[in-house]
Amino acid sequence: MGDSAFSALISVLSVLSLVLCSNAEDPYRFYTWNVTYGDIYPLGVKQQGILINRQFPGPPIECVTNDNLIINVFNSLDEPFLISWNGVQQKRNSWQDGVYGTNCPIPPGGNFTYVLQVKDQIGSYFYFPSLGFHKAAGGYGGFKIASRSVIPVPFDPPAGDFTVLAGDWFVKNHTDLRATLDSGTDLPFPDGLLINGRGSNGYIFPVDQGKTYRFRISNVGTATSINFRIQGHKMLLVEVEGIHTLQNTYDSIDLHLGQSCSVLVTADQPVQDYYMVVSTRFTSSVLTSTSILRYSGSAGGFSGPPPGGPTIQIDWSLEQARSFRRNLTASGPRPNPQGSYHYGMINVTRTIRLVNSAPVINGKQRYAINSVSFIPSDTPLKLADHFNIQGVFSIGSMPDGPTGAGAYLQTAVMGADFRGYAEVVFENPEDSVQSWHIDGHNFFVVGMDGGQWSPSSRLNYNLQDTVSRCTVQVYPQSWTAAYMPLDNVGMWNVRSENWARQYLGQQFYLRVFSPANSWRDENPIPNNALLCGRAIGH
Repeated sequence: MGDSAFSALISVLSVLSLVLCSNAEDPYRFYTWNVTYGDIYPLGVKQQGILINRQFPGPPIECVTNDNLIINVFNSLDEPFLISWNGVQQKRNSWQDGVYGTNCPIPPGGNFTYVLQVKDQIGSYFYFPSLGFHKAAGGYGGFKIASRSVIPVPFDPPAGDFTVLAGDWFVKNHTDLRATLDSGTDLPFPDGLLINGRGSNGYIFPVDQGKTYRFRISNVGTATSINFRIQGHKMLLVEVEGIHTLQNTYDSIDLHLGQSCSVLVTADQPVQDYYMVVSTRFTSSVLTSTSILRYSGSAGGFSGPPPGGPTIQIDWSLEQARSFRRNLTASGPRPNPQGSYHYGMINVTRTIRLVNSAPVINGKQRYAINSVSFIPSDTPLKLADHFNIQGVFSIGSMPDGPTGAGAYLQTAVMGADFRGYAEVVFENPEDSVQSWHIDGHNFFVVGMDGGQWSPSSRLNYNLQDTVSRCTVQVYPQSWTAAYMPLDNVGMWNVRSENWARQYLGQQFYLRVFSPANSWRDENPIPNNALLCGRAIGH
Protein backbone atom coordinates (compact mmCIF):
# COMPACT_ATOMS: atom_id res chain seq x y z
CA MET A 1 0.00 0.00 0.00
CA GLY A 2 1.40 3.40 -1.01
CA ASP A 3 2.00 6.19 1.49
CA SER A 4 -0.91 8.32 0.19
CA ALA A 5 -3.36 5.40 0.26
CA PHE A 6 -2.21 4.40 3.76
CA SER A 7 -2.61 8.00 4.97
CA ALA A 8 -6.09 8.12 3.47
CA LEU A 9 -7.02 4.85 5.22
CA ILE A 10 -5.80 6.16 8.57
CA SER A 11 -7.77 9.37 8.00
CA VAL A 12 -10.98 7.46 7.27
CA LEU A 13 -10.49 5.17 10.29
CA SER A 14 -9.96 8.21 12.53
CA VAL A 15 -13.13 9.75 11.18
CA LEU A 16 -15.08 6.53 11.67
CA SER A 17 -13.92 6.29 15.29
CA LEU A 18 -15.21 9.82 15.86
CA VAL A 19 -18.52 9.08 14.14
CA LEU A 20 -19.14 5.82 15.97
CA CYS A 21 -18.76 7.60 19.29
CA SER A 22 -21.47 10.15 18.53
CA ASN A 23 -24.99 10.33 17.18
CA ALA A 24 -25.12 6.55 16.76
CA GLU A 25 -28.86 6.73 16.10
CA ASP A 26 -28.45 8.73 12.88
CA PRO A 27 -27.61 7.03 9.55
CA TYR A 28 -24.30 7.48 7.73
CA ARG A 29 -23.69 8.06 4.05
CA PHE A 30 -20.21 7.61 2.61
CA TYR A 31 -18.74 9.31 -0.45
CA THR A 32 -15.31 9.14 -2.07
CA TRP A 33 -14.57 11.93 -4.51
CA ASN A 34 -11.57 12.38 -6.79
CA VAL A 35 -11.15 15.96 -8.01
CA THR A 36 -9.38 16.28 -11.36
CA TYR A 37 -9.07 18.50 -14.39
CA GLY A 38 -10.76 17.33 -17.57
CA ASP A 39 -11.81 18.55 -20.99
CA ILE A 40 -15.35 19.94 -21.15
CA TYR A 41 -17.28 21.64 -23.97
CA PRO A 42 -20.24 23.40 -22.28
CA LEU A 43 -20.44 26.18 -24.89
CA GLY A 44 -19.00 24.15 -27.77
CA VAL A 45 -15.44 25.28 -27.03
CA LYS A 46 -12.89 22.97 -25.41
CA GLN A 47 -12.06 24.07 -21.85
CA GLN A 48 -10.26 22.74 -18.83
CA GLY A 49 -12.93 22.03 -16.24
CA ILE A 50 -12.86 20.78 -12.66
CA LEU A 51 -14.49 17.35 -12.46
CA ILE A 52 -15.51 15.22 -9.48
CA ASN A 53 -15.30 11.52 -10.23
CA ARG A 54 -14.98 12.62 -13.87
CA GLN A 55 -18.40 14.31 -13.75
CA PHE A 56 -19.44 17.91 -14.47
CA PRO A 57 -21.51 18.89 -12.61
CA GLY A 58 -20.30 16.71 -9.77
CA PRO A 59 -22.19 13.76 -8.26
CA PRO A 60 -25.34 14.68 -6.32
CA ILE A 61 -25.66 14.36 -2.57
CA GLU A 62 -29.04 12.96 -1.54
CA CYS A 63 -29.68 12.55 2.17
CA VAL A 64 -32.28 12.86 4.92
CA THR A 65 -32.52 15.23 7.88
CA ASN A 66 -29.88 14.45 10.56
CA ASP A 67 -27.88 12.06 8.34
CA ASN A 68 -24.13 11.98 8.91
CA LEU A 69 -22.14 12.47 5.71
CA ILE A 70 -18.58 11.17 5.39
CA ILE A 71 -17.06 12.70 2.25
CA ASN A 72 -13.46 11.76 1.46
CA VAL A 73 -12.06 14.24 -1.06
CA PHE A 74 -8.86 13.49 -2.99
CA ASN A 75 -7.27 16.53 -4.64
CA SER A 76 -5.71 15.50 -7.95
CA LEU A 77 -5.38 19.10 -9.18
CA ASP A 78 -2.06 20.96 -9.35
CA GLU A 79 -3.23 23.57 -6.81
CA PRO A 80 -4.87 23.59 -3.35
CA PHE A 81 -8.60 22.89 -3.21
CA LEU A 82 -11.58 23.16 -0.86
CA ILE A 83 -15.28 22.36 -1.13
CA SER A 84 -17.96 24.30 0.73
CA TRP A 85 -21.64 23.47 1.20
CA ASN A 86 -23.89 26.37 0.25
CA GLY A 87 -26.72 26.56 2.79
CA VAL A 88 -25.75 23.53 4.89
CA GLN A 89 -25.52 25.01 8.36
CA GLN A 90 -22.85 22.79 9.96
CA LYS A 91 -24.47 23.06 13.39
CA ARG A 92 -21.76 23.45 16.07
CA ASN A 93 -19.25 22.47 13.41
CA SER A 94 -17.67 25.31 11.43
CA TRP A 95 -14.63 23.01 11.24
CA GLN A 96 -16.31 21.41 8.20
CA ASP A 97 -17.43 24.58 6.42
CA GLY A 98 -14.79 24.29 3.71
CA VAL A 99 -13.79 27.94 3.25
CA TYR A 100 -10.29 29.31 3.80
CA GLY A 101 -11.23 31.11 7.00
CA THR A 102 -12.04 27.79 8.64
CA ASN A 103 -10.05 25.10 6.81
CA CYS A 104 -6.56 24.64 5.45
CA PRO A 105 -6.73 23.81 1.75
CA ILE A 106 -6.31 20.22 0.62
CA PRO A 107 -2.84 20.23 -0.99
CA PRO A 108 -2.24 18.79 -4.46
CA GLY A 109 -2.04 15.03 -4.13
CA GLY A 110 -3.60 15.14 -0.66
CA ASN A 111 -6.99 14.27 0.74
CA PHE A 112 -9.35 15.38 3.50
CA THR A 113 -12.43 13.66 4.90
CA TYR A 114 -15.33 15.97 5.68
CA VAL A 115 -17.57 14.76 8.52
CA LEU A 116 -20.77 16.77 8.57
CA GLN A 117 -24.31 16.29 9.78
CA VAL A 118 -27.34 17.84 8.11
CA LYS A 119 -28.75 18.59 11.52
CA ASP A 120 -32.37 19.79 11.63
CA GLN A 121 -32.40 20.77 7.95
CA ILE A 122 -34.43 20.02 4.85
CA GLY A 123 -34.37 21.53 1.39
CA SER A 124 -32.43 22.27 -1.76
CA TYR A 125 -28.80 23.40 -1.77
CA PHE A 126 -25.54 22.89 -3.67
CA TYR A 127 -21.84 22.43 -3.02
CA PHE A 128 -19.05 24.31 -4.78
CA PRO A 129 -15.25 24.82 -4.76
CA SER A 130 -14.52 27.83 -2.57
CA LEU A 131 -10.89 28.76 -3.30
CA GLY A 132 -9.74 31.31 -5.83
CA PHE A 133 -11.87 31.18 -8.95
CA HIS A 134 -12.39 27.40 -9.04
CA LYS A 135 -16.15 27.93 -9.06
CA ALA A 136 -15.84 29.27 -12.63
CA ALA A 137 -14.34 25.93 -13.72
CA GLY A 138 -16.99 23.60 -12.32
CA GLY A 139 -16.64 21.39 -9.28
CA TYR A 140 -20.18 22.08 -8.11
CA GLY A 141 -23.15 19.76 -7.60
CA GLY A 142 -26.62 19.42 -6.14
CA PHE A 143 -27.33 18.79 -2.46
CA LYS A 144 -30.82 17.54 -1.45
CA ILE A 145 -31.96 17.04 2.12
CA ALA A 146 -35.26 15.16 2.32
CA SER A 147 -37.65 15.20 5.27
CA ARG A 148 -37.72 12.18 7.58
CA SER A 149 -40.57 9.78 6.85
CA VAL A 150 -42.38 10.74 10.08
CA ILE A 151 -42.55 14.43 9.11
CA PRO A 152 -45.51 15.45 6.94
CA VAL A 153 -44.66 17.40 3.77
CA PRO A 154 -47.29 19.94 2.58
CA PHE A 155 -47.64 18.48 -0.92
CA ASP A 156 -48.08 15.04 -2.45
CA PRO A 157 -44.95 13.09 -3.38
CA PRO A 158 -43.97 14.14 -6.92
CA ALA A 159 -43.52 11.65 -9.74
CA GLY A 160 -39.91 12.78 -10.12
CA ASP A 161 -37.36 15.07 -8.48
CA PHE A 162 -35.00 17.04 -10.74
CA THR A 163 -32.02 19.23 -9.87
CA VAL A 164 -31.44 22.27 -12.08
CA LEU A 165 -28.01 23.87 -11.63
CA ALA A 166 -28.08 27.04 -13.74
CA GLY A 167 -25.77 30.01 -14.03
CA ASP A 168 -23.46 32.15 -16.10
CA TRP A 169 -20.26 30.75 -17.62
CA PHE A 170 -16.96 32.03 -18.98
CA VAL A 171 -15.02 30.41 -21.79
CA LYS A 172 -11.74 31.64 -20.28
CA ASN A 173 -9.87 29.32 -17.93
CA HIS A 174 -10.36 30.04 -14.23
CA THR A 175 -6.66 30.83 -13.86
CA ASP A 176 -6.96 33.49 -16.59
CA LEU A 177 -10.01 34.99 -14.87
CA ARG A 178 -8.11 35.07 -11.59
CA ALA A 179 -5.13 36.75 -13.25
CA THR A 180 -7.44 39.37 -14.74
CA LEU A 181 -8.74 40.25 -11.28
CA ASP A 182 -5.24 40.21 -9.77
CA SER A 183 -4.14 42.74 -12.38
CA GLY A 184 -6.82 45.17 -11.22
CA THR A 185 -9.03 44.73 -14.29
CA ASP A 186 -12.74 43.91 -14.27
CA LEU A 187 -13.92 40.58 -15.65
CA PRO A 188 -15.52 40.50 -19.09
CA PHE A 189 -19.22 39.85 -19.50
CA PRO A 190 -19.99 36.10 -19.25
CA ASP A 191 -20.00 34.14 -22.50
CA GLY A 192 -23.19 32.20 -21.87
CA LEU A 193 -25.48 30.38 -19.47
CA LEU A 194 -25.44 26.69 -18.56
CA ILE A 195 -28.11 24.32 -17.29
CA ASN A 196 -26.61 21.28 -15.58
CA GLY A 197 -23.27 21.93 -17.23
CA ARG A 198 -24.57 22.20 -20.79
CA GLY A 199 -25.45 24.92 -23.25
CA SER A 200 -28.72 25.40 -25.11
CA ASN A 201 -30.84 22.26 -25.61
CA GLY A 202 -28.03 20.15 -24.21
CA TYR A 203 -30.06 18.64 -21.38
CA ILE A 204 -33.40 16.79 -21.40
CA PHE A 205 -35.86 16.49 -18.48
CA PRO A 206 -38.23 13.54 -19.24
CA VAL A 207 -41.81 13.72 -17.93
CA ASP A 208 -45.09 11.82 -18.32
CA GLN A 209 -48.26 13.67 -19.23
CA GLY A 210 -50.54 14.29 -16.24
CA LYS A 211 -47.86 13.82 -13.58
CA THR A 212 -46.33 16.43 -11.26
CA TYR A 213 -42.58 16.92 -10.81
CA ARG A 214 -40.34 18.77 -8.39
CA PHE A 215 -37.60 20.98 -9.82
CA ARG A 216 -34.89 22.13 -7.40
CA ILE A 217 -33.30 25.19 -9.01
CA SER A 218 -30.03 26.83 -7.93
CA ASN A 219 -28.14 29.78 -9.36
CA VAL A 220 -24.57 28.42 -9.31
CA GLY A 221 -23.13 31.24 -11.42
CA THR A 222 -20.47 33.76 -10.48
CA ALA A 223 -21.70 37.06 -11.91
CA THR A 224 -25.41 37.44 -12.78
CA SER A 225 -28.94 36.98 -11.51
CA ILE A 226 -31.12 34.74 -13.65
CA ASN A 227 -34.79 34.21 -14.45
CA PHE A 228 -36.19 30.66 -14.79
CA ARG A 229 -39.33 29.61 -16.71
CA ILE A 230 -40.86 26.67 -18.59
CA GLN A 231 -42.76 27.16 -21.84
CA GLY A 232 -46.52 26.67 -21.41
CA HIS A 233 -46.26 25.59 -17.75
CA LYS A 234 -47.01 27.23 -14.41
CA MET A 235 -44.71 26.75 -11.42
CA LEU A 236 -45.95 26.24 -7.86
CA LEU A 237 -43.34 27.49 -5.38
CA VAL A 238 -43.08 25.07 -2.44
CA GLU A 239 -39.66 25.63 -0.84
CA VAL A 240 -36.99 28.30 -0.50
CA GLU A 241 -33.66 27.13 0.98
CA GLY A 242 -35.22 24.73 3.44
CA ILE A 243 -38.43 26.62 4.21
CA HIS A 244 -41.84 25.45 3.00
CA THR A 245 -43.55 28.44 1.41
CA LEU A 246 -47.09 29.49 0.69
CA GLN A 247 -47.82 27.72 -2.58
CA ASN A 248 -48.14 30.65 -4.95
CA THR A 249 -48.09 30.13 -8.72
CA TYR A 250 -45.56 31.88 -10.97
CA ASP A 251 -44.88 32.09 -14.70
CA SER A 252 -41.20 32.73 -14.02
CA ILE A 253 -38.94 33.09 -10.98
CA ASP A 254 -35.84 35.19 -10.35
CA LEU A 255 -32.89 33.54 -8.65
CA HIS A 256 -29.99 35.67 -7.58
CA LEU A 257 -26.43 34.43 -7.17
CA GLY A 258 -26.22 31.56 -4.68
CA GLN A 259 -29.99 31.18 -4.23
CA SER A 260 -32.03 27.96 -4.41
CA CYS A 261 -35.73 27.08 -4.47
CA SER A 262 -38.14 24.25 -5.36
CA VAL A 263 -41.17 24.38 -7.63
CA LEU A 264 -43.80 21.83 -8.59
CA VAL A 265 -44.64 21.58 -12.29
CA THR A 266 -47.54 19.52 -13.65
CA ALA A 267 -47.12 18.10 -17.14
CA ASP A 268 -50.62 19.17 -18.19
CA GLN A 269 -49.93 20.20 -21.80
CA PRO A 270 -50.15 18.29 -25.11
CA VAL A 271 -47.45 15.68 -25.70
CA GLN A 272 -44.42 17.36 -27.29
CA ASP A 273 -41.20 19.15 -26.28
CA TYR A 274 -41.18 22.42 -24.31
CA TYR A 275 -38.43 24.91 -23.66
CA MET A 276 -36.98 25.30 -20.18
CA VAL A 277 -35.38 28.76 -20.20
CA VAL A 278 -32.89 30.71 -18.11
CA SER A 279 -31.89 34.27 -18.94
CA THR A 280 -29.81 36.95 -17.26
CA ARG A 281 -31.42 39.72 -15.24
CA PHE A 282 -30.36 43.38 -14.88
CA THR A 283 -27.72 43.12 -17.62
CA SER A 284 -27.29 45.46 -20.59
CA SER A 285 -27.27 42.52 -22.99
CA VAL A 286 -29.35 39.45 -22.19
CA LEU A 287 -27.93 35.94 -22.26
CA THR A 288 -30.38 33.05 -22.70
CA SER A 289 -30.04 29.29 -22.57
CA THR A 290 -32.55 26.47 -22.86
CA SER A 291 -33.09 22.86 -21.93
CA ILE A 292 -35.84 20.49 -23.04
CA LEU A 293 -38.87 19.37 -21.07
CA ARG A 294 -39.77 16.25 -23.05
CA TYR A 295 -43.08 14.45 -22.65
CA SER A 296 -42.92 10.69 -23.08
CA GLY A 297 -44.14 9.88 -26.58
CA SER A 298 -42.99 13.24 -27.97
CA ALA A 299 -41.87 13.17 -31.58
CA GLY A 300 -39.59 16.13 -30.84
CA GLY A 301 -39.86 19.69 -31.97
CA PHE A 302 -41.23 22.79 -30.27
CA SER A 303 -44.32 24.90 -30.75
CA GLY A 304 -43.13 28.47 -31.09
CA PRO A 305 -40.01 30.21 -29.78
CA PRO A 306 -38.72 30.09 -26.17
CA PRO A 307 -40.88 32.31 -23.91
CA GLY A 308 -39.46 35.71 -23.09
CA GLY A 309 -38.95 36.87 -19.55
CA PRO A 310 -38.24 40.00 -17.53
CA THR A 311 -34.94 41.72 -18.25
CA ILE A 312 -34.12 44.90 -16.31
CA GLN A 313 -37.38 45.40 -14.37
CA ILE A 314 -36.40 45.86 -10.72
CA ASP A 315 -39.88 46.60 -9.33
CA TRP A 316 -41.19 43.34 -10.81
CA SER A 317 -38.44 41.36 -9.09
CA LEU A 318 -38.89 43.22 -5.79
CA GLU A 319 -42.62 42.50 -5.70
CA GLN A 320 -42.01 38.84 -6.48
CA ALA A 321 -39.46 38.59 -3.67
CA ARG A 322 -41.96 40.11 -1.23
CA SER A 323 -44.53 37.49 -2.29
CA PHE A 324 -42.34 34.63 -0.99
CA ARG A 325 -44.02 33.84 2.34
CA ARG A 326 -43.61 31.09 4.90
CA ASN A 327 -46.18 28.32 5.18
CA LEU A 328 -46.93 28.74 8.90
CA THR A 329 -48.85 25.48 9.22
CA ALA A 330 -46.25 23.20 7.59
CA SER A 331 -43.72 21.26 9.62
CA GLY A 332 -40.05 21.92 9.05
CA PRO A 333 -37.31 19.39 9.85
CA ARG A 334 -39.07 18.67 13.15
CA PRO A 335 -42.74 17.76 13.69
CA ASN A 336 -43.92 21.23 14.61
CA PRO A 337 -45.23 24.04 12.41
CA GLN A 338 -42.63 26.41 10.95
CA GLY A 339 -44.69 29.32 12.26
CA SER A 340 -44.25 28.29 15.90
CA TYR A 341 -41.00 30.27 16.03
CA HIS A 342 -42.20 33.86 16.49
CA TYR A 343 -39.18 35.62 15.07
CA GLY A 344 -40.87 39.04 15.14
CA MET A 345 -41.42 38.97 18.90
CA ILE A 346 -37.78 38.48 19.94
CA ASN A 347 -35.84 41.47 21.23
CA VAL A 348 -33.01 42.50 18.91
CA THR A 349 -29.71 42.67 20.79
CA ARG A 350 -27.69 44.35 18.06
CA THR A 351 -28.04 46.15 14.74
CA ILE A 352 -25.42 45.53 12.06
CA ARG A 353 -25.38 47.68 8.92
CA LEU A 354 -23.34 46.40 5.97
CA VAL A 355 -22.72 48.83 3.11
CA ASN A 356 -21.03 47.57 -0.07
CA SER A 357 -18.67 49.67 -2.18
CA ALA A 358 -16.24 49.34 -5.08
CA PRO A 359 -13.12 51.34 -4.16
CA VAL A 360 -9.78 51.51 -5.92
CA ILE A 361 -7.00 50.73 -3.42
CA ASN A 362 -3.32 51.05 -4.32
CA GLY A 363 -4.31 51.60 -7.94
CA LYS A 364 -6.34 48.38 -8.26
CA GLN A 365 -10.04 47.62 -8.26
CA ARG A 366 -11.18 46.22 -4.93
CA TYR A 367 -14.56 45.68 -3.24
CA ALA A 368 -15.40 46.47 0.35
CA ILE A 369 -17.94 46.29 3.18
CA ASN A 370 -18.08 49.28 5.54
CA SER A 371 -14.84 50.50 3.87
CA VAL A 372 -13.00 47.25 4.71
CA SER A 373 -11.67 45.12 1.84
CA PHE A 374 -10.88 41.64 3.12
CA ILE A 375 -7.47 40.05 2.60
CA PRO A 376 -6.80 36.41 3.58
CA SER A 377 -4.36 35.68 6.39
CA ASP A 378 -1.54 33.15 6.24
CA THR A 379 -3.48 30.93 8.68
CA PRO A 380 -7.18 29.99 8.68
CA LEU A 381 -8.93 32.17 11.23
CA LYS A 382 -10.67 29.25 12.94
CA LEU A 383 -7.34 27.55 13.60
CA ALA A 384 -5.75 30.77 14.82
CA ASP A 385 -8.66 31.26 17.19
CA HIS A 386 -8.56 27.69 18.47
CA PHE A 387 -4.80 27.67 19.08
CA ASN A 388 -4.77 31.29 20.32
CA ILE A 389 -2.22 32.32 17.69
CA GLN A 390 -1.68 36.06 18.03
CA GLY A 391 -1.40 38.51 15.15
CA VAL A 392 -3.57 36.65 12.63
CA PHE A 393 -6.75 38.68 13.14
CA SER A 394 -8.36 41.13 15.51
CA ILE A 395 -11.96 40.79 16.71
CA GLY A 396 -13.82 43.95 15.87
CA SER A 397 -11.76 44.68 12.76
CA MET A 398 -15.07 44.63 10.86
CA PRO A 399 -17.16 47.58 12.12
CA ASP A 400 -20.89 47.22 12.82
CA GLY A 401 -21.74 50.00 10.38
CA PRO A 402 -20.38 52.42 7.80
CA THR A 403 -17.57 54.58 9.13
CA GLY A 404 -17.25 57.15 6.38
CA ALA A 405 -13.51 56.42 6.25
CA GLY A 406 -11.54 55.71 3.12
CA ALA A 407 -11.32 52.09 2.03
CA TYR A 408 -8.50 49.93 3.37
CA LEU A 409 -7.27 46.32 3.39
CA GLN A 410 -7.84 44.19 6.49
CA THR A 411 -8.37 40.59 7.60
CA ALA A 412 -11.78 41.53 8.93
CA VAL A 413 -13.54 39.67 11.75
CA MET A 414 -16.71 40.74 13.56
CA GLY A 415 -17.34 39.37 17.04
CA ALA A 416 -20.81 38.20 18.11
CA ASP A 417 -22.28 36.65 21.25
CA PHE A 418 -23.84 33.18 21.11
CA ARG A 419 -27.63 33.31 21.45
CA GLY A 420 -27.77 36.99 20.51
CA TYR A 421 -30.39 38.17 18.03
CA ALA A 422 -29.13 40.53 15.36
CA GLU A 423 -30.81 42.89 12.94
CA VAL A 424 -28.64 42.83 9.81
CA VAL A 425 -29.22 45.56 7.22
CA PHE A 426 -27.56 45.23 3.82
CA GLU A 427 -27.33 48.64 2.14
CA ASN A 428 -26.51 48.93 -1.55
CA PRO A 429 -25.73 52.44 -2.86
CA GLU A 430 -24.46 51.06 -6.17
CA ASP A 431 -26.26 50.59 -9.50
CA SER A 432 -25.95 46.79 -9.66
CA VAL A 433 -27.89 44.13 -7.78
CA GLN A 434 -25.98 42.49 -4.93
CA SER A 435 -26.34 39.01 -3.43
CA TRP A 436 -25.24 38.13 0.11
CA HIS A 437 -24.69 34.82 1.86
CA ILE A 438 -24.03 34.02 5.54
CA ASP A 439 -22.57 30.60 6.35
CA GLY A 440 -23.86 28.64 9.32
CA HIS A 441 -27.14 30.51 9.68
CA ASN A 442 -30.56 31.20 8.27
CA PHE A 443 -31.99 34.71 8.63
CA PHE A 444 -35.52 36.07 8.38
CA VAL A 445 -35.82 38.53 5.47
CA VAL A 446 -38.05 41.11 7.17
CA GLY A 447 -37.84 43.91 4.63
CA MET A 448 -36.46 45.22 1.36
CA ASP A 449 -37.06 48.49 -0.43
CA GLY A 450 -35.52 51.23 -2.53
CA GLY A 451 -33.75 54.26 -1.12
CA GLN A 452 -31.74 54.53 2.08
CA TRP A 453 -32.53 52.50 5.18
CA SER A 454 -33.40 54.38 8.38
CA PRO A 455 -34.86 53.30 11.74
CA SER A 456 -38.29 54.30 10.45
CA SER A 457 -37.96 51.55 7.81
CA ARG A 458 -38.75 49.08 10.59
CA LEU A 459 -42.37 50.20 10.51
CA ASN A 460 -42.83 48.23 7.30
CA TYR A 461 -41.02 45.03 8.33
CA ASN A 462 -42.84 41.73 7.87
CA LEU A 463 -42.81 40.27 11.39
CA GLN A 464 -45.35 37.52 10.71
CA ASP A 465 -44.58 35.14 7.85
CA THR A 466 -41.42 35.98 5.94
CA VAL A 467 -39.14 33.21 4.73
CA SER A 468 -35.81 32.56 6.38
CA ARG A 469 -32.92 31.76 4.09
CA CYS A 470 -29.13 31.86 3.77
CA THR A 471 -28.76 34.04 0.64
CA VAL A 472 -30.56 37.30 -0.12
CA GLN A 473 -30.48 39.94 -2.85
CA VAL A 474 -30.19 43.72 -2.44
CA TYR A 475 -31.48 45.69 -5.39
CA PRO A 476 -29.64 48.76 -6.78
CA GLN A 477 -29.92 51.88 -4.64
CA SER A 478 -31.83 49.78 -2.11
CA TRP A 479 -31.64 47.95 1.20
CA THR A 480 -32.60 44.55 2.61
CA ALA A 481 -33.08 43.85 6.31
CA ALA A 482 -32.97 40.52 8.15
CA TYR A 483 -33.37 39.20 11.67
CA MET A 484 -30.74 36.57 12.47
CA PRO A 485 -30.53 34.28 15.51
CA LEU A 486 -26.86 33.95 16.45
CA ASP A 487 -27.40 30.30 17.30
CA ASN A 488 -24.32 28.59 15.86
CA VAL A 489 -20.94 28.91 17.55
CA GLY A 490 -18.01 29.12 15.18
CA MET A 491 -16.18 31.23 12.59
CA TRP A 492 -18.57 31.96 9.71
CA ASN A 493 -18.04 33.50 6.29
CA VAL A 494 -20.22 36.48 5.31
CA ARG A 495 -19.71 37.16 1.60
CA SER A 496 -20.85 38.56 -1.66
CA GLU A 497 -22.01 35.78 -3.98
CA ASN A 498 -20.66 37.77 -6.93
CA TRP A 499 -17.40 35.87 -7.08
CA ALA A 500 -15.23 38.68 -8.43
CA ARG A 501 -16.39 40.86 -5.53
CA GLN A 502 -15.85 38.08 -3.03
CA TYR A 503 -12.36 37.39 -4.40
CA LEU A 504 -11.42 41.06 -4.28
CA GLY A 505 -12.46 41.70 -0.70
CA GLN A 506 -16.24 41.78 -0.29
CA GLN A 507 -16.40 39.33 2.58
CA PHE A 508 -15.59 39.02 6.27
CA TYR A 509 -15.90 36.49 9.08
CA LEU A 510 -18.43 36.45 11.89
CA ARG A 511 -17.05 34.89 15.09
CA VAL A 512 -19.99 33.63 17.14
CA PHE A 513 -18.53 32.98 20.59
CA SER A 514 -19.68 31.06 23.65
CA PRO A 515 -17.64 31.59 26.85
CA ALA A 516 -18.73 28.15 28.11
CA ASN A 517 -16.11 26.46 25.93
CA SER A 518 -18.29 23.38 25.98
CA TRP A 519 -18.77 20.53 23.48
CA ARG A 520 -22.48 21.21 23.98
CA ASP A 521 -21.98 24.49 22.09
CA GLU A 522 -19.27 23.50 19.60
CA ASN A 523 -17.65 20.29 18.40
CA PRO A 524 -13.97 19.75 19.21
CA ILE A 525 -11.35 20.20 16.51
CA PRO A 526 -11.42 17.11 14.24
CA ASN A 527 -8.66 14.55 14.64
CA ASN A 528 -7.94 14.81 10.92
CA ALA A 529 -7.83 18.62 10.72
CA LEU A 530 -5.24 19.85 8.25
CA LEU A 531 -2.75 22.36 9.66
CA CYS A 532 -1.06 25.12 7.69
CA GLY A 533 0.50 28.54 8.16
CA ARG A 534 1.24 29.41 11.78
CA ALA A 535 -0.90 26.49 12.97
CA ILE A 536 1.75 23.97 11.91
CA GLY A 537 3.22 22.34 14.99
CA HIS A 538 0.23 22.98 17.24
